Amino acid sequence: MDVLFGRNKKEQLEPVKAKVRGQIPPWLQGTLLRNGPGMHTIGESKYNHWFDGLALLHSFAIRDGEVSYRSKYLRSDTYNANIEANRIVVSEFGTMAYPDPCKNIFSKAFSYLSHTIPDFTDNCLINIMKCGEDFYATSETNYIRKINPETLETLEKVDYRKYVAVNMATAHPHYDAAGNVFNMGTSIVDKGKTKYVMFRIPAEVPEAKGKGKRSPLTQAEAFCSVPSRSLLSPSYYHSFGITENYLVFLEQPFKLDILKMATAYIRGVSWASCMAFHPEDKTYIHVIDQRTRKPMPVRFYTDPLVVFHHVNAYEEDGCIVFDVIAYDDSSLYQLFYLANLNQAFEQNARLTSAPTLRRFALPLRGDQNAEVGSNLIKLTSTTARALKEKDDQVYCQPEFLYEGLELPRINYSYNGKPYRYVFAAEVQWSPIPTKILKYDILTKSSLKWEEEGCWPAEPLFVPAPGAQDEDDGVILSAIVSTDAQKPPFLLILDAKSFTELARASVDVEMHLDLHGVFIPDKDWVAQKQVPSQGPQEGAPRA
Repeated sequence: MDVLFGRNKKEQLEPVKAKVRGQIPPWLQGTLLRNGPGMHTIGESKYNHWFDGLALLHSFAIRDGEVSYRSKYLRSDTYNANIEANRIVVSEFGTMAYPDPCKNIFSKAFSYLSHTIPDFTDNCLINIMKCGEDFYATSETNYIRKINPETLETLEKVDYRKYVAVNMATAHPHYDAAGNVFNMGTSIVDKGKTKYVMFRIPAEVPEAKGKGKRSPLTQAEAFCSVPSRSLLSPSYYHSFGITENYLVFLEQPFKLDILKMATAYIRGVSWASCMAFHPEDKTYIHVIDQRTRKPMPVRFYTDPLVVFHHVNAYEEDGCIVFDVIAYDDSSLYQLFYLANLNQAFEQNARLTSAPTLRRFALPLRGDQNAEVGSNLIKLTSTTARALKEKDDQVYCQPEFLYEGLELPRINYSYNGKPYRYVFAAEVQWSPIPTKILKYDILTKSSLKWEEEGCWPAEPLFVPAPGAQDEDDGVILSAIVSTDAQKPPFLLILDAKSFTELARASVDVEMHLDLHGVFIPDKDWVAQKQVPSQGPQEGAPRA
């Protein structure tokens, strides 16, 4: 397992041509751009957690039936400082870095102070975000890094705090039909309050007189905030849901302890150790109306759970329906400490809670005449329930749709709308993906792709030009192999039948990645599109 998880991967700075087997659809022209951790050892120092590794960007450029591959480490300030020192000198969430023991007491004191109110890393290793015409590597801190999607060159560093008062932000923004970006982050003890801030970045901004083109980030706008239920213990969250008119956010009992984080450096522990799941607490469901820019007054809640990925959300007959991949605890994060990623990992690593696709339904209009204990959901499309309680509280019980899947994607043109298909990695009780899954929510049936010794990345859907059906297109997934004799490859599946159309093998060291986007070549796109994610048509409005 060390070969796939802990061993540093080499960059492939110059494009290398892939060996293509099969037939790539002629309309598939563009670049699959992905992000994930690639370096876990620097000098004699090692990161503790797989999610701490230095960001390694890689891309598959697909043009005229041919594929070329390249990869490059994100030249973040974190990367540069670590490489120059030949040791880990910038703290990550699961790894606390300490000053050189040869430094004087004043340097050490300053280092302790800087970690009390931490300036987080710019090692943006989770995802890729499109903002206007620009692309950014993102993580969950307040920093993002602009990149060149063709050369993978690292450009300027952007601090969200210059535009929106957040200390952390998700790496899973949403896009509307015009290309506007919706995201949310946490503002920690700002003016005596800790809150969850929803903000919008416009797709484009007018040029300033005499200053030329401006970044859309300069016009980022916080349009709503929800106070944390605890000043010093805000919820951790990785994503959120969006419909045409609403945002859906889960304040889950997987919490950050701010006081412990402030003293973590002095105590010699990581920030990750300051996160804890509280099974005695509820999960609160917040619904924000985009039109009024205010949260709904009804207090929705459900049982304690941990959600990393929202799948989709939409409005139906006076209700919000939203789907998530949920766990009953936080065991997933613990399994990815590198000490656990040994040769016996695949056999021995077992989640204590399997990731499950769960559907929730929330009534948008209260029924004042409904009795306490009655189900407020009248939809025939789901068995999810919302039970009325006293004091304007509603207890939500989900419909369990499928067990054993993660890294969900959809046809993004159906984002915020009723949809049918989920594309995901099948993981069962181990966090290792071994299959690619297409789940049909309507028929409750599934199709799968698998190959012995192959670990697929997040399956990304790319729609065919002029597609009429939701699954008319292809699935792209970067595949790494546990067999040293089998090179990694880009897999291209027909999304409808789930049969292999082509694979593009490359003789390189390819890492396991996390998330990414497909960027269509402009020559093949009649109008500007959001990267897949998916095309803009049909996405929620601003």
